[in-house]
This record gives sequence, C-alpha cells and structure tokens, in this order.
Amino acid sequence: MTYCGQEPHHLRLQSCWHHGSVWRMTLFTSARIYSLDPFPSSSRKTPAQAGKPERISPSSGGVQRNLSAVAVPLQGQFRPLCRYDPLDLGDVDENTQKALACKHLRRFIVDPSLARIVTDHLARDIDDGKAVIFECNPGPGVLTRALLNRGAQRVVALEGDTNFLPELKDLERKLDGQLDVVHCDFFKLDPIGHGSMKPPAMYSEKLFSDLAISEVPWSADVPVKIVGIFSQRNEKNILWKLIYNLFERRSIFHYGRVELIMFISQKEYRKLVTRPRDYKNYQAFSVLWQMACDIELLHEEPLSSFLTVTKKTGRPSTKNTVSQSDNLCLVRITPREDLFNSLLTPLNGSTLVLMLKQCLAKRKSRLIEQINSWSPGSGSELISKLGFLDDTMTGDVYPDEFKRLFELMEQSGNFTESWLYEETLETTNTGHS
Repeated sequence: MTYCGQEPHHLRLQSCWHHGSVWRMTLFTSARIYSLDPFPSSSRKTPAQAGKPERISPSSGGVQRNLSAVAVPLQGQFRPLCRYDPLDLGDVDENTQKALACKHLRRFIVDPSLARIVTDHLARDIDDGKAVIFECNPGPGVLTRALLNRGAQRVVALEGDTNFLPELKDLERKLDGQLDVVHCDFFKLDPIGHGSMKPPAMYSEKLFSDLAISEVPWSADVPVKIVGIFSQRNEKNILWKLIYNLFERRSIFHYGRVELIMFISQKEYRKLVTRPRDYKNYQAFSVLWQMACDIELLHEEPLSSFLTVTKKTGRPSTKNTVSQSDNLCLVRITPREDLFNSLLTPLNGSTLVLMLKQCLAKRKSRLIEQINSWSPGSGSELISKLGFLDDTMTGDVYPDEFKRLFELMEQSGNFTESWLYEETLETTNTGHS
C-alpha cells in the first residue's frame, strides 16, 4: 500500500497491513521508529471478534478519523484524500450552527447520515470517475466532505454565500486538487442580458473555462454531474430555465449532456413524471422533461431531515413553501443521447418548446384543431401519419409522439411561415417569458 499524502524527506511509510479490523503501520524517521497501532496488544480483538461488525454512532469523531494519527505530522501540507483517513463530517448541532450563518432562504444537509445516504445513491457516479461533480451551494460542506470520503476524484463547490467560503477554501487548500471552490450560485448562472457579471452571478462560459472543462459532443459521456437541492423560492422557474437551455444547448448544456442529481419538491417531481390523460397535471413542463431526459427517482427524504433557514433572520424555519409532511425527492435527470437529430436541433428547439406550451394549454382540446391553427388544412394529414383519431386530445399524446409530430411538421415545410415560428423568433430575441 502506498502512503496517502506528500511525504516529507524525513518520513517514510515502511509497511501497512490489515487483518480483520486491525491496522498496523510502521513509520521510520531519521531518529526513531514509531509503531502506530489503533489496537494495543492488551485490547486487540481476536480473529473471531474481529469478524463481528461493530455498532458505531454516525457522528462519532473517532470513526471519522480512524487513522488520523498518521496525518498529524503532515498538518499544513497538501495531501490526496485517502479512504482510511476520511474527513470529519461533524455532528448535526455543529453543522446547524454553521448553516445559520446564512441570511437567505435556503435548505441545508447538516446530518452526516443523510449525506452518506446521498453518496450511497451516487456510488456508481463516483466510482465511474469520468464526470466532474458540481455541488450547488454546499454551505457548511457536509455533503462535500461525504463526496470526497466516498472517493470523488473532482468536486467543484459552487457557493453563493460568502459566509461559507473561508472554511470551504481552507478545505480546498488541504487537498491535492480534488476540490475547487468557486464563489458562484448555480441557480444564477447565465442571467438574461450582457455585460460584466459579479459573483455569485456568473456566465457558464467563464465557469467552465476557469475550471478547464471543455465542450464535448452530445453523444459523448456525461461530462458534469450537478448535485444539490433546488431552491424552494423559485424552483419551477429554475426548471423552466433549464429546459429551455437544454433544448437550445445553451448554458451548461453547451458543454454536453450535463446530468442533474438533485433534491426536488415532491410537488414538482410529480409534475415531471405525470403521464398522459391526467388532464390536471400533464403539462408542457412534463412533456418536455420526459422527452428530453431519462428521469429516475433515487430516494425520498422527509423535509424535516433538512435544515431550512429563513430569509434575513438566519433562523430555522417551520413554515415552508411545501408542507413539512412532504418529502424531497432525490432525482437523477439525464439528457438523452438521441434527443437531437436532423429535424430537431438546438436551432429549432425553442420552437418545439413553444409548440408544446400551446398544445398543453388546454389538455382537452383536439390536437387536429391545434395543428390547423398553425397551418390550415395540415391537421388531417399529420394526424393520419401519427395513427391518431380525429378526436385525439392534446392531453392524450405521449412525449415521444409529440416529438414525432414536430419532426413531421419540420419535414412538411408547411409551418415555417406560421405565426408559431414567428412568435418563437420574437421570444428568442427578447428573452424567455
């Protein structure tokens, strides 16, 4: 086994062996030999005892640093993370006090056990190691440390509140390139407009350039995974902004099929996955996300497991935009590799978005009438090609069928002069509504 940090000239790790739950290390210095044995001979377990798992408190500091003695001589030096010397996640009370420094309405993960649940669900993402992990507004950094402990090769902490930056920056300095801390609010990336930008708002072009993350083809592997909690203040607006950017390959999606692994309110998650014929909840919002992405529910967690800090007061809140009895849903949203083709491209993606908003405004209206409003006389032909009946309602159509309808419209060439396309151009030029 090799040593986990940069080795001073006078310190050399000679051996490290493991038997059952016993670790033994021998350190050679220029003058003495030290034996670091977590279990002295008088208290060392027998092989039979070592085979039994030990109950450990999730917030136990000793467990978090089970070989911290090795790190003592190396304080102040860079070191890569080692699974046998994990970072301390703190305890709930300590992390809560740190989170209360926030003066804005935000939710935090302060419980180490919840952070570990999240990283357990991200195991395949971390083990794969190909994608950079962006963490949105880590606050006191409980999940940040859990991701690093789990073996994440590169984490980018995007923190918008300056109160949390010093401790995150201190952690960044102690590691060997595994953590980048950026004063940036992910939810304020790429605001509409032009000109200079001050943190925490930022252009994604600058963010990705500073991090040396290049654009990859849409068909390539996922380059970045975004992890965090959606802001409850404007969750729906953020999701709409993201879906516009996705279909136009703007912002973060300019760099490839960026994946979202986020906690989202139960209310919005249900809308994301609503199926046809649920005329109350099936909306353009639902169709667009299902058309563009694979959506996987990883975990549901009671809202009470999170710390919610109110705006200005910096105190825990019991009143939220969703009921305390609701859950937050950890959802993986992965853009589909086959989303774009010769007929649906980033250049006309916004037209598709507008088409669906028009169609799903009234879920019980007939689809043929909607098509004819865009191009008179075209409805019957397209309905026939789709295999639909004339009385098919817009709320009965599946996402892949809407995509096929749009492709047929593009192929026919009869819609390029319609008001639908003209309105799309106006929307694109003046900003999204």
